[in-house]
Amino acid sequence: MAAVCQVTGTTPQFGHNVSHSNRRTKRRFDPNIQKKKFYVPSLKRTVTLTVSAKGIKVIDARGIDAVIADLQKKGVKL
Repeated sequence: MAAVCQVTGTTPQFGHNVSHSNRRTKRRFDPNIQKKKFYVPSLKRTVTLTVSAKGIKVIDARGIDAVIADLQKKGVKL
């Protein structure tokens, strides 16, 4: 499963581990992805979304109906 948030679009970022001797090795910073079920009153059913912790905060702030409407405009199948 790809580590991509459906709400914010956050994807993994890349960087380096830096040791005490200043050697650098590649590493990957993954977003905090969760599978979460939300009840959507406008659809009268639950929807499972793959969201980051930031995406959950966005849903709490804007409301699930507004977020689902934006996802459907983008063409995301729910």
